[in-house]
Amino acid sequence: MSYIRPKFVHPRLPHNNIGFTRKDYEGALSTLCAGCGHDSISAAIIEACFESNIEPHRMAKISGIGCSSKTPTYFLSNSHGFNSVHGRMPSVATGANLANRDLVYLGVSGDGDSASIGMGQFVHAIRRNVNMTYIVMNNGCYGLTKGQDSATADYGSKSKAGSVNLFQGIDLCAMAIELGATFVAQSFSGDKRQLVPLIQAALAHNGFALINVMSPCVTFNNNVGSTKSYDYVREHNEAMSKIDIVPIREEITVDYEQGDVKMVEMHDGSLLQLQKLSQGWNPEDKLSTISALYKARDNNEILTGLLYIDNDSVELNDLINTTNTPLNQLSEKELCPGMEVLEGINLGFR
Repeated sequence: MSYIRPKFVHPRLPHNNIGFTRKDYEGALSTLCAGCGHDSISAAIIEACFESNIEPHRMAKISGIGCSSKTPTYFLSNSHGFNSVHGRMPSVATGANLANRDLVYLGVSGDGDSASIGMGQFVHAIRRNVNMTYIVMNNGCYGLTKGQDSATADYGSKSKAGSVNLFQGIDLCAMAIELGATFVAQSFSGDKRQLVPLIQAALAHNGFALINVMSPCVTFNNNVGSTKSYDYVREHNEAMSKIDIVPIREEITVDYEQGDVKMVEMHDGSLLQLQKLSQGWNPEDKLSTISALYKARDNNEILTGLLYIDNDSVELNDLINTTNTPLNQLSEKELCPGMEVLEGINLGFR
């Protein structure tokens, strides 16, 4: 069940540039375990949407099944929403995107939802470059069914019950880059300063944007020996960069030494300001990023920040030349152009 927030709004709450307060981006009160990393991600989504000046009714939030997929209840209550069946969120998001490209699509999933039953759905959304932000709340276990290891649990990690994982974990970021994802980032639910601008950048990106967020399960996977616990992630976190979003309306100022900062223009005109911390890594070079991920795995490190970006890609709607008008706004004449047109289409397949 969910609990409804009070409707009282303080008259002096700050507004963003389009007149909304943070409360306009909130949802019901969370019923997840106290301290769950997923709640921190929900708070980061609220902050990112508020700061990005996105109208709540233009957001479409879509999820599958799992603790992570419950979280859309806890943010953006004034947006469109669809809770799909286990692992099928990418198909629903793809169909909705093709039917109405005017909305901003946010998919929320978990490591079980995406890396196991939904793996086939996940990879095809990537290779088609569906224009959406896809957030994986990754805790390495199945929190709804008593904490069994998920497909992203690292080799050698120890569960709360004491069993050691004998299988290699799936690296969602490396796989996404290999499949053609055009924006790949990794973060930690406990690092709001990093996560909020990453979500803002993903929302501004034109194409498939993956953010894999380490989100510890305080009930089943926050023990000594777990590689997804709060302590482990904090101790093994290696940030690749510091990033910020510079809206196009603001004067652009850079305080870092020349060569240490990279400015990437997003399709909406905003700028992604990237201060590189890791040497020998280029976020626009796939091989550089994949090499950095493998080196980090060998060193038992978790790379966070923006890992890879391709800002020149073509998203699905532009690739197959869909209509700019939402399908539910097309007239019967536009949807059914007549027998002559239909016969011409059929002749084209002969």
